[in-house]
Amino acid sequence: MTKTNINLPNGSKAPAFLQMMQWIVNPLSMMSECAKRYGDIFTLCLGEKYAPVVFVSNPTALQEILTGDSTKQFSAPGEQNGIFEPLVGKYSLMTLSGVQHQRQRQLLTPPFHGERMRSYTQVISNITEEVMGELQVGKPFSVRDITQAITLRTIIKAVFGLYDGKRAKTLEDFLNAMVNNSSSLGGVIMLYFPVLQKDWGALSLWGRHLRRTKQIDQLIYQEIESRRREQADLSRTDILSLLMSARDEAGESMTDQELRDELLTLLIAGQETTATALAWALYWIHKLPAVQEKLLKEIDSLGQDIDATAINKLPYLNAVCCETLRIYPVGMLTFPRVVESSVNLCGYDLEPGTILYGNIYLTHHREDLYPEPHMFKPERFLARQFSPYEFLPFGGGVRRCIGAAFAMFEMKVALVKILSEYSLALADNRDVKAGRRGLVTAPASPIKMVVTGRRISSTTSSFDKEAFNFSINKL
Repeated sequence: MTKTNINLPNGSKAPAFLQMMQWIVNPLSMMSECAKRYGDIFTLCLGEKYAPVVFVSNPTALQEILTGDSTKQFSAPGEQNGIFEPLVGKYSLMTLSGVQHQRQRQLLTPPFHGERMRSYTQVISNITEEVMGELQVGKPFSVRDITQAITLRTIIKAVFGLYDGKRAKTLEDFLNAMVNNSSSLGGVIMLYFPVLQKDWGALSLWGRHLRRTKQIDQLIYQEIESRRREQADLSRTDILSLLMSARDEAGESMTDQELRDELLTLLIAGQETTATALAWALYWIHKLPAVQEKLLKEIDSLGQDIDATAINKLPYLNAVCCETLRIYPVGMLTFPRVVESSVNLCGYDLEPGTILYGNIYLTHHREDLYPEPHMFKPERFLARQFSPYEFLPFGGGVRRCIGAAFAMFEMKVALVKILSEYSLALADNRDVKAGRRGLVTAPASPIKMVVTGRRISSTTSSFDKEAFNFSINKL
């Protein structure tokens, strides 16, 4: 329980309920206004019981907080992430604490690194081609619908080894409906106020969520049961197979419930965040001709021999992805920490029990780190290397996103595939801002684009000349 103390940093003077509603409706402007008034550290009253929480955007303080996980000066209890439990379950990496959290993290880490991760290069490329191939030249499409289809199909393939067939399509439809349901304003309000989580039937918002979750659970448990009945297939590289064969230090494997919660975490978190980042990247690339020209030149230099190593070595592509994650980070905040022993941060003496959030969005918009922070400038990531406490789109410390490397890799492979083979244009040149989508950020309004044709480049073997000559002016 949070211990109230008089040394909490300054913060909004608005009634707690109004603070909560502003946080739900327009968190980015709220944080920016607080930063202007109060600086690197401030207090807001959020949550079901309007508990005071402290937001920190000073890199030195963030380093102390995030490295303090290991010194026990700060803890990262899973119960502070209870808002995610209705989505991912109580045995998720997000909601576990201490030894349990450490065990699950060790079991989950191997599939997302090294050769295992790079083995998905062709999968990501094939799925991207499949999704892009469904588009019609000259017909506007919602970018996020496309990027969500790419990332969702990719994660279903990576997690279950499913690519085609009824089960994969059914799971894709259920997950799409579940994520969209929880991302609506009503869905967010119910997540922040558990008292509203009542089943009023299949037509109610929470009732739909419960029924959709039950349908997804049925598919996941059927797959787990089917795998348990089969002899272990050592040739399978999907994450479910790897997790079912993994053992902890005591030689124990995950239970069905643990597998379900971790798989659901990967399916939701592993596609929602990357889909948003990929949509933003396509927006900025086509919004700024100089960025597009420079990136296309670099991608075309690959030739036809495109592999994971070559893609990861492209400096400007990496800079574009990093700048995309900087300017509008999908996760606004780190997972919360709790002060375990008295500490001074930014001139304030904080007592045990104080809840802290590292403010990713505000850190990424510091003028002293990122001059002209509201401008999209990939070159800043070529000019210098930022510390993990200055650039932290995936959080940090013991709660850093376990799929960070995979997400960045998937983003790069999908971008290379799209940009090397398709000519795209924004359907209009209006500015798109960020807003809340569920528990994360996303474009506040749909980004519309059109395919203007297939590109002539050294990475493509053929193109549709008639489509290529299609003029955007004729739309």
